Amino acid sequence: MGLEMKRSIGVAGIALGLALSGCAIPRFMDRSAVVTEPSPCTAKRFEVYFADSEARLTESARQAIGMTAAQLQGCDIRKVQVTGLADARGGATANQDLSERRAVAVAEALTAAGWPAPVFEVEAAGDAGAMTEGGVREPMRRRTEVLIDAAPRN
Repeated sequence: MGLEMKRSIGVAGIALGLALSGCAIPRFMDRSAVVTEPSPCTAKRFEVYFADSEARLTESARQAIGMTAAQLQGCDIRKVQVTGLADARGGATANQDLSERRAVAVAEALTAAGWPAPVFEVEAAGDAGAMTEGGVREPMRRRTEVLIDAAPRN
């Protein structure tokens, strides 16, 4: 009898001995019964970017809004904060107006996607939106920030 055959018989003998002694060979439990997918109904944050001096939604912006609306479909949307921002160019009045139009465009798109309008807080940062915490002007402020408070429906 070869060495390989002896090993096979030895392993089979140990398994048989465990089974006969009342000890079963441990089996792995199916984890799908205890592991669940995280709920999509949680707080979310996303940004919608705009072309220079524009408040019209781009195709990428529409896709971002559509994906987020689809993710949160069936959730209880408690609050949506939409803040329009502008870059440093233009002037205070023009940037405030542009920021407001951007925020409204995003809020209208989310409302059209079925979100409840009463939960929206729409605001604009205007020229101040171009400032970072350190006081540095940042040109990538041509966007709207959206913060969503969502929870599973009861």
